[in-house]
Amino acid sequence: MEVEPVNNVMCQFADREGAVLGAPLYLPQNAGPQQLQQIVNKLLNNEEKFPYSFYISDQELLVPLETYLQKNKVSVEKVLSIVYQPQAVFRIRPVNRCTATIAGHAEAVLSVAFSPDGRQLASGSGDTSVRIWDLNTQTPMFTCTGHRNWVLCIAWSPDGKYLVSGSKAGELQCWDPQTGKPLGNALMGHKKWITGISWEPVHLSAPCRRFVSASKDGDARIWDVSLKKCVISLTGHTLAITCVKWGGDGVIYTGSQDCTIKVWETTQGKLIRELKGHGHWVNSLALSTEYVVRTGAFDHTGKTYSSAEEIKKLINHVYFSPDGQWVASASFDRSVKLWNGVTGKFVAAFRGHVGPVYQISWSADSRLLLSGSKDSTLKVWDIRTQKLKQDLPGHADEVYAVDWSPDGEKVASGGKDRVLKLWMG
Repeated sequence: MEVEPVNNVMCQFADREGAVLGAPLYLPQNAGPQQLQQIVNKLLNNEEKFPYSFYISDQELLVPLETYLQKNKVSVEKVLSIVYQPQAVFRIRPVNRCTATIAGHAEAVLSVAFSPDGRQLASGSGDTSVRIWDLNTQTPMFTCTGHRNWVLCIAWSPDGKYLVSGSKAGELQCWDPQTGKPLGNALMGHKKWITGISWEPVHLSAPCRRFVSASKDGDARIWDVSLKKCVISLTGHTLAITCVKWGGDGVIYTGSQDCTIKVWETTQGKLIRELKGHGHWVNSLALSTEYVVRTGAFDHTGKTYSSAEEIKKLINHVYFSPDGQWVASASFDRSVKLWNGVTGKFVAAFRGHVGPVYQISWSADSRLLLSGSKDSTLKVWDIRTQKLKQDLPGHADEVYAVDWSPDGEKVASGGKDRVLKLWMG
C-alpha cells in the first residue's frame, strides 16, 4: 500500500530588510506559523526560543501554508519568499475600562505625556499650567505655573530628568519633575507660539541637555538646559514649522506649512537636505526610531487639493509602531489608517470614529493602536484582526491627547472637558 506523499513547497526565509536566512528549504504544505517559528529559531541558533510573525507578500501568515496557497492561488512552482519578523516577547492587554477621571485643570487639556519610565504623567492645559500627576494616588503631584498663555506642548527628556513645556506666547519653560519647580527663567526667542518640542536622544548625549523647539514663526531653535539659552537657530522655512523631531541618527527634521521637510545637522545648524513633494502643508512627521528614542534610557506622496473641503481632511498625527513594522496615521476624515512601515504599502483603514481623529498611540508590543477623537471617545484597534477591539467612551467632549505608557499598563487621555482620564486593562 502506497503512502500518500505530503506536498512540499520550496520556501526562502528572509528578514524585513531582505537578508536571506539560510538556503531555500522544502517545507511540508501543512506547516503553519508554529512550525515556521521552530525552524527560524533553529536557523538563527537561538538558545532561547523567540516568537516570530511571518509575512507573504506583506500579508501575515496565520494559517498553514496549504490554506494560504490555495486561497491566494499561489503557484508552488516558484520559491515562496517568507519574511520573518520578531514579535514582542510580552503581550499588552487591551485597555477596556476607565480607572480614574482626574479633575484639576480649569481649561482644556491640550497635551499628555508619560515620563520615559512610565512612572509619572504630565499634562499641559489651556489654563496656562503644567501638572505632574502621581499615578498611584491619581492626584496632582505638582501644579507648575508661570506660563502666560495656553500650554500647547510638553516633552520629557529621554532620561526623565527634565520636562519642557511650550506656550501660545512663544515661551518655553524647563521644569524639575521631582519638585515641580521651574529651572531658571522662561526661555524666550520665538516670536509666535510653540508647535513642537523634541529632545536630543539619550544615546547621542547623556546626560540630556539639548532639545529643539519649533514655532509658528518659521524657526526652530536648539536650547541647552544647562546654559539656559538658545545655542543654535535653524532658519530657512518660509512659513510656520508644524512639527519637529530629533532623530536617532542625530539629525533634526522639521515639517512646515511651506510644504517642505528640512533636515539639519546639530553641531552648527546647517541644512543637510530638503525633502520636497508635498502639495500642501506638512502637518506631522514620524521617524522609525521615535519609540526607542522616546523611551530613552528605559528600557508618504505630494498632493494638490481641489477644494477647501478636501484640505480639511488633514492628517493630524503619524506614528511608527515600536517594532517599526507599521505606520499609523490619524486624520480629519475620521479614520485611522495603517501602512507597512518597511514597504510603505497601504494596509487597512480603521473606521468607527464619527469625528476627526486627533492623536494615536501604540502599545509597547505593537499589537494594539489607540486613537482619540473629536467624537469624545478613545478606541483601541487590533492590528492583527484589523478590527475595533475596544470602544472607550467617558470624556464629556473632544479628546485632544492620548498616550500609552511605555510599560503597557496604562493609557492617559485629556481633552476639552478639562479632565485627565487613566485607563487600564
